[in-house]
Amino acid sequence: MAAASKSGKRKRKDNPKRSKVSPKRQKVNKDDRRHIAALILARGGSKGIPLKNIKVLAGVPLIGWVIRAALDSAVFDSVWVSTDHDEIERVARAWGAQVHRRSAKVSQDASSSLDTIQEFSSENPGVGVICNIQATSPCLHPSDLKNAVDCITKEGCDSVFSVVRRHHFRWKEVKNKGCQCTKPLNLNPACRPRRQDWKGELCENGSFYFATKKLIKQGLLQGGKMKYYEMKPEHSVDIDIDLDWPVAEQRVLRFGYFGKDKPEAVKLLLCNLSGCLTDGQICISANGEEMVSINTKDQAGINMLKKQNVKVILLEQDPITNALADKLEKRMSCTILQNVDDKLKKVQELMKEEGLEWKEVAYLGNDEPDVKCLEQAGLSAVPMDAPADVRYHAKYICRNAAGHGAVREFAEHIIQLRKDAESQGGAEEKSQNHLLENKNTEKRKMKNGVTENLQNQKRKKI
Repeated sequence: MAAASKSGKRKRKDNPKRSKVSPKRQKVNKDDRRHIAALILARGGSKGIPLKNIKVLAGVPLIGWVIRAALDSAVFDSVWVSTDHDEIERVARAWGAQVHRRSAKVSQDASSSLDTIQEFSSENPGVGVICNIQATSPCLHPSDLKNAVDCITKEGCDSVFSVVRRHHFRWKEVKNKGCQCTKPLNLNPACRPRRQDWKGELCENGSFYFATKKLIKQGLLQGGKMKYYEMKPEHSVDIDIDLDWPVAEQRVLRFGYFGKDKPEAVKLLLCNLSGCLTDGQICISANGEEMVSINTKDQAGINMLKKQNVKVILLEQDPITNALADKLEKRMSCTILQNVDDKLKKVQELMKEEGLEWKEVAYLGNDEPDVKCLEQAGLSAVPMDAPADVRYHAKYICRNAAGHGAVREFAEHIIQLRKDAESQGGAEEKSQNHLLENKNTEKRKMKNGVTENLQNQKRKKI
């Protein structure tokens, strides 16, 4: 489906890092001028996993996944995070969202989502439609939100909610004189269907709920003209307890949305020497010789990228001795650029020399001078021990520290994204070819049918 209509200009000031992936909402239904806002609820007092909303999942703060999907969908006039916590607010703004500071009244353990949504609605009277996006749905894709908005703006729905198809046989607990019995709810045990013969059931997965201002004022998130939106099972992920985390991480790495820039386009990796390839320490011997420590895992990671035809260049802001630089270049088999004070300027010069765009550049940095490059690069990362002010400017946060496998981890991340993209591209091409083949078959059948009819008419005349 096409993207939904636009209802006026954005009032949000985009973070420079995210503005390039936040195009204006497209006008499709010009008669619908309601302001459509995305609202992500992220309370600071989560019990199951403390501060889970900003815990790093697959290299990205949890709310970062849904903020990115909402912004890249280009169907919202504003994207908000509702929170009562300073650190969550800082992360939300770093990822390009506006922040609604909820009151203490709706920040209690007993507070419902509807309470917070109603407070947001009353404080933002210009918003006509609110999409409540679950912060714990990291596999949400922009296409899901685009299609759901179409139901509001094109089909006149008052509420739309996400569902997923499940194939679970359900049983009801029946207590009878102290005996725990049961009875089936959605099957006949005498005629138990095979999974492939059963369409399954639609279950709410909580990823998002669209509702008009009128419904919300009435205390409803579902009502009026309702419609469900069925998400793919692989995109339906929820996180509630610690045990969900590793499963969700693997699912996200395979099926998550990593942004508009295609990972298969990366042709150049720029990496800081100090603070990324090394742990930042320089040892000086009694003779005045400088020494650094290189992890063989990181060296292997660089070699893996080079085999994928990705060029690797190391950057060093502070000068090191020529002898050490020569040994490092020989050991790592890649160029080292020293005295790089203005990282952004140097990277732009390199891109011009290589004829590359930002989407073709991956950047591994670790400090404040790297922030602009981290924001602009198609793929970017920081080691685990990078300063907090820098971490949230990167698209990926490594689990490993500088000098202890961060480069290898980022290299594996780049390669895995490329493989996934190529695999998805192949699947899409196969699907398109299948559809084309079916169309051609139908055309041949129609043609043969017309020919047969003409022949029958000729026989009748004879």
